[in-house]
Amino acid sequence: MKKHMLAAAVSAAIVHPSIAADTINEPPLPPRLEQRAPAQVQSLHGRVAVMDGRTLWYPQYAQRVRLADIDACELPQWALNPKWDTRDKIKAPPPVPCGPLAKAWLKRTVGNESVECAVLGYSHDGVPLGRCATGGEDLALEMLRVGWARVASPYPVNGQYLTVQNYAMAARHGMWATYVLDMDEWRRKAVDKTLDRRPIADFNLLAERESEISPPFVDARHKPKRTDQ
Repeated sequence: MKKHMLAAAVSAAIVHPSIAADTINEPPLPPRLEQRAPAQVQSLHGRVAVMDGRTLWYPQYAQRVRLADIDACELPQWALNPKWDTRDKIKAPPPVPCGPLAKAWLKRTVGNESVECAVLGYSHDGVPLGRCATGGEDLALEMLRVGWARVASPYPVNGQYLTVQNYAMAARHGMWATYVLDMDEWRRKAVDKTLDRRPIADFNLLAERESEISPPFVDARHKPKRTDQ
């Protein structure tokens, strides 16, 4: 009886190999590409899809990249044409789809070429910010050149960005020929951010704007201040 009980105890103490393997503290498996930490992404290369006027999508990496140091209108965002010659017939300036136009220009510049992006940092939402080029052309610089992007900081890494932007502003290229709300303010205030957004919504935001980025607003800033009676 004692021998039988001892044998049972020894048998219970022996862990089956399949169970023992689960108890070993092995290092975790490396995460899949779409789950890896942004800090592991250093550079990307290949064909891309253009998501908007500042964002690329690498399907082979399942990864977004934003062009560093620039900003562009969001896809639902409207600008307004300052050449409003029919005020007696039309109650608001003609709308300009600045978001889709920015995307169209970036898509045209990229074409079917491979794009190489060197990651410089990360946005607040973890999306890599890259210096991206195709065919030897800096994509951010080209967007600034045609006026469908602006510098996102007064101190961009590439000092040429400000020079090119100033030229585009003076020539009234792209959005610099329109009334357009600063993108950061638009993102804070726009309630409807779907592609069905109506131009009147941005007309109203522009009327109550805190800041703007396009030259046609300069004269509008010189208006009498409201005083309490």
